[in-house]
Amino acid sequence: MADKLRATQQLEQLQARFVGTGHADTTKFEWTSNIQRDSLASYIGHPPLLGYMAVGMGESRERLRVRFIEKMIQPVGKPPEKEE
Repeated sequence: MADKLRATQQLEQLQARFVGTGHADTTKFEWTSNIQRDSLASYIGHPPLLGYMAVGMGESRERLRVRFIEKMIQPVGKPPEKEE
């Protein structure tokens, strides 16, 4: 029982420290947005990967980087309407 409590406390600390790890109240929209933003940030942060993608898409690295940064604002579209 103590191991389960310790594991739960460690998970709560991890979730408090890192937003992208989610929690019990994380919606599907928030989860997918975090995944997309993390992926885009990784592409931007690794210049060889960004260059590889730019060649494949036929664009310059800088133009692709700017497009990825702009996409990070709403990576999976508009949030769903909240029901009251």
